[in-house]
Amino acid sequence: MRPLPLEEFEDLVADALDQVPADLMALVDNVVVLVEDRNPDEPELLGLYEGYALTERSWDLSGQLPDRIMVYREAICDVCDTAAEVAHEVTVTVVHEIAHHFGIDEDTLHELGWG
Repeated sequence: MRPLPLEEFEDLVADALDQVPADLMALVDNVVVLVEDRNPDEPELLGLYEGYALTERSWDLSGQLPDRIMVYREAICDVCDTAAEVAHEVTVTVVHEIAHHFGIDEDTLHELGWG
């Protein structure tokens, strides 16, 4: 499907973040969520977590720039046929990347259906 307009896609990302339980979101620490068109190194990648998972952090990481969750608009739209599929894939991608922030690995995410 053609990529959704940026503003519409960003709204989907915001909606996906709103679906994460508030208690869980309260534990997300020093993370920014950004929308980009594509990952330059892996153009088919749907999302990416860049940073240090909470399980890997120590006192010497204080004062660091925020971790980043990237959600790739064009890549997600490429794998979807409808706007409803895009909305679903955005939610899966956002949850998937937030899980990495909490130290959950790819295999576990796939077992849980968030792969």
